[in-house]
Amino acid sequence: MVKAKRGPRKKTQGRTPNRKVTDYYPVRRSSRKSKSELEVVILIDYIDGKGRGVIATKHFNRGEFVVEYHGDLIEITDAKKREAVYAQDPSTGCYMYYFQYLSKTYCVDATKETNRLGRLINHSKCGNCQTKLHDIDGVPHLILIASRDIKAGEELLYDYGDRSKASIEAHPWLKH
Repeated sequence: MVKAKRGPRKKTQGRTPNRKVTDYYPVRRSSRKSKSELEVVILIDYIDGKGRGVIATKHFNRGEFVVEYHGDLIEITDAKKREAVYAQDPSTGCYMYYFQYLSKTYCVDATKETNRLGRLINHSKCGNCQTKLHDIDGVPHLILIASRDIKAGEELLYDYGDRSKASIEAHPWLKH
């Protein structure tokens, strides 16, 4: 067995140099952006005759993800109880979206004020967005996608789908 000869160790400021894997392999830098660097693609604005609404600040192509309608995912029995509570205080509002998923009726209750803006998108029979269910690990997520190209500065709208006589009498804007 032959031993390799080593020369005298070089001291660097009282410590020995330490090699790292990154000395041999390139480091992949994260492309994540901080909150302050994120692009704002939608914002809240006041819409005459409607109150708050959401405006696109960038162009969206048809079929492109716009925003998630986010809130508590609950089953219909709990949703009906909450809806009855909300009906007692008209100043609360009601931002509940009912849908079928795997033969069951669910609701996304977005009534609670948050910084999520999907709940503030207004109604139009001829909206520029449409809802779509997206399954993530067996949990349904309600998203809005562009149903046509949307220009920056346009109000985001989708059809709530409620055509009941009682709803239209209570909310005449559902007719349009």
